[in-house]
Amino acid sequence: MMDNKNVLAVLAEFKTPADLIHAAEKVNKEGYKKYDCHSPFPIHGMDDAMGEKRSPLGYMVGIVAFLSAAGMWFFQYWTSAVDYPLVLSGKPLFSYQAFGVAAWAIMVLSSAATALIGMLVLNGLPRFHHPLFYSDNFTKKVNDDGFFVSIEAHDPKFNPDETKSFLESIGGTNVELVVPDDEG
Repeated sequence: MMDNKNVLAVLAEFKTPADLIHAAEKVNKEGYKKYDCHSPFPIHGMDDAMGEKRSPLGYMVGIVAFLSAAGMWFFQYWTSAVDYPLVLSGKPLFSYQAFGVAAWAIMVLSSAATALIGMLVLNGLPRFHHPLFYSDNFTKKVNDDGFFVSIEAHDPKFNPDETKSFLESIGGTNVELVVPDDEG
């Protein structure tokens, strides 16, 4: 018998995208929190089936865009009207029409940086190795024609034997306990 304390996850394969969506709904309904669905392509409706909430990334980017544009506008006002007032060609000190280009540019730059960094942080990246890479079945099929559900050992409801039985009962095939290789 395998030592269950070394189990990193339980992995089950499903035949079609529809089967994967139904499995995700059942895993979510069963109360598992630390699980993921793996497919070689995006599947419409998977987020709803898994009970995923909307990403906060859009709000983060919007707030940073507004604050950076307003900050750049204020910076240009301060430098031209307060800190170093200089009348050029009879223009007023606060010539806001000319400030839009720099404010727009800094808004786009800061928004792009926020989107990139926020996406990496929210997705837990970079992660160079995942426990599922120990499964030969997973590494051979996930990028081509495999549909998988994995439930990680960190889940509060995780029990290796019960979780394996549950995945088999909802139609999972090739259900396996993912353990680290003994060679490493």
